[in-house]
Amino acid sequence: MKDVCTFLLCTILAMSVSTTARAVEYKAIQLEKSNVTFQYKQMGVAMDGRFKKFAAQLIFDPTKPAFAKAEIEIDLASVDAGSTDADDEVVGKNWFNVKGFPKAMFVAKHIKATGANQFEVAGVLTIKSKSQDIKFPLKLTTQGNAALFSGGFVMHRADFAIGEGMWAKFDVVANDIQVNFQLSAISGK
Repeated sequence: MKDVCTFLLCTILAMSVSTTARAVEYKAIQLEKSNVTFQYKQMGVAMDGRFKKFAAQLIFDPTKPAFAKAEIEIDLASVDAGSTDADDEVVGKNWFNVKGFPKAMFVAKHIKATGANQFEVAGVLTIKSKSQDIKFPLKLTTQGNAALFSGGFVMHRADFAIGEGMWAKFDVVANDIQVNFQLSAISGK
């Protein structure tokens, strides 16, 4: 009986040690391997863009997603909308108005697992002092101590007063903007 109890105790300890060893917390974002992009339609033609400067903070343990913290702050003046003319226009008062509102911010409020390496993120997106609750799927791909967090969502530019004045209608630039991101992170202390 003593041998059976010793075996069970050793088995339980081994299982808890192996579970602890697999738990990884990702904290350090690798900005050079990360990106924030967007797609939209202008006069029915698909266009691509990206933001060249952003900062992200992350604390994420895939085994405890409810305790995760994630924020991303985007420098709106770093927009690359496909041409110099488009870049100059979109940072202006009718679009992002970067003089008055230089940053966009997303703060995660809740993250839950929906499958193996699949999560749902709920949070608040703020652009031009206008905030909207958003939800989107998040995929986690790991390799060694590195992880890639991939996700995306559709935002409506009118919800954030992006494209005012003569741009308020959606006949030239569509209201739907597909935003995608890939954040590379490594586990850290």
